[in-house]
Amino acid sequence: MTSRKFETSVFVNCPFDEDYAPILQAILFCIIYLGYHPRIATENIDFGTNRLEKIINLIENSKLSVHDLSRCQAATKGEYFRLNMPFELGIDFGCRRFFGKGRSTKVFLILEEQDYRYQAALSDIAGLDIRKHEGDFEVAIEEIRHWLVANGCTKRDGPARITGAYVAFQ
Repeated sequence: MTSRKFETSVFVNCPFDEDYAPILQAILFCIIYLGYHPRIATENIDFGTNRLEKIINLIENSKLSVHDLSRCQAATKGEYFRLNMPFELGIDFGCRRFFGKGRSTKVFLILEEQDYRYQAALSDIAGLDIRKHEGDFEVAIEEIRHWLVANGCTKRDGPARITGAYVAFQ
């Protein structure tokens, strides 16, 4: 049995760097605009709780998840790949597959900045419908909006209207 809160919660797994901030803000705005509840790791700053446990809790309690893999590659030579986003995607897949309690209905949107780049490091998800946002907040809004509408959102405002509201909000 799932709750209304589970049905309308959207876990957002994405980078938190300064360059990504305009896309993150647009994604969060679009989710709220369409009547859903975004859930992100930074929403709870209880330093007494392990960060991974917080993330697992958010994943378990969100029917919908947005996973942006666009910052998984190293930015400079000698730097390590950033694996948090693919790791959290894996936890979410595991939750859907093994957790039970209605979690088999979980739905994902996987984003990337560019086509096929993720396949170099995460080839196991080849064949999934990965959407690209091109590093553009307007494209990100369009992708989020189309995905939510395709998965039961009853509010049908178009991407241009949502983008206009977002720009006015900013």
